[in-house]
Amino acid sequence: MGASDGAGAQGKITDVPGVRVGHQQKSDGGWLSGVTVVLPPVGTVGSVDVRGGGPGTHETDALDPTTLVRTVDAVVLTGGSAFGLVAAHGAQRWCEEQGRGFAVTGGVVPIVPAAAIFDLGRGGNFSARPDEAMGYAATAVAGAQTDGHDVERGNVGAGTGAVIGRGTYKGGVGTASLTLENGVVVGALAVVNALGLPFTPVVEPVETEAVETKPVETAHGDYAPHPPPNLASSVREPGGRGPKLNQQSLNTTLVVVATNAVLDVAECKRTASAAHAGLARALNPSHTLADGDTVFCLATGSQELDRSTETARQISLMTLQSAAADVVRLAILDGVSSAQAVTTPAGEFGAYPGNVR
Repeated sequence: MGASDGAGAQGKITDVPGVRVGHQQKSDGGWLSGVTVVLPPVGTVGSVDVRGGGPGTHETDALDPTTLVRTVDAVVLTGGSAFGLVAAHGAQRWCEEQGRGFAVTGGVVPIVPAAAIFDLGRGGNFSARPDEAMGYAATAVAGAQTDGHDVERGNVGAGTGAVIGRGTYKGGVGTASLTLENGVVVGALAVVNALGLPFTPVVEPVETEAVETKPVETAHGDYAPHPPPNLASSVREPGGRGPKLNQQSLNTTLVVVATNAVLDVAECKRTASAAHAGLARALNPSHTLADGDTVFCLATGSQELDRSTETARQISLMTLQSAAADVVRLAILDGVSSAQAVTTPAGEFGAYPGNVR
């Protein structure tokens, strides 16, 4: 089951039928933040895998395969760090008004997990961050979209205040999709606010003369790999042409993977885990103590996988999960290349140079 000829980075998460996206943001008056909501069809199964060392999340425990809940009504990606998680309450209120949620006596309880990036103060005002009203508005925008709609990228929604490389360059929202030969569609949306930079393999020059080399040994006796980029030296100092904020590097890349495949909660969890490989392929370093890297997986359940034999089931799932890693990498690189330079009272965040796709 390979990808069809028409698939690639030009795709979008809304290529998965029924999935819709809404953004809300502000970038003036001290603001540089926003909210992105992914709104799946009613009955969509979901789970999550949190790998970063500094996550800001809401209701992710409810998506564990061992818990009662199976379905997800909306996923909220927000700026504002832990303060911004209140945006999920607005999305929940919108879903309740539409009758979407876990049925209980007297009404419904919408299941709306959320995750936040750190962008506090990047517009100049530390208190300018998403609230419940912004979360409601972003969800309403998503709900008003038509099936298969275009998705805005770059400096929108939760990507409005996103940066990469410790604030050296602007990050943003990116998206991509792949369609497999069996009709399974896998899409991803990423909010790229990473400590690291786009991954570039190190290519060693060919030596024309014999040179004596001494490998470096680690404490475990292994040879040390090429070090990650020296991010500390690449960040411009306050007062220069870079961010004036002198604070710890608090970052996160947030991802929603969506597919039309029929998956249970445990399979969604495993797919979210596999999708983290795409994050590691796109960004160096990734999953650090200062990143809150989080991947959600949503399965709308309209396309059956081949489960005729145990071998067929395993191959179907591994193929889907490999595609999930691929689209996450593409979505992250799309978010970096779609982001535009921004200047605020807090500093200047330039566009990342070169083509990273």
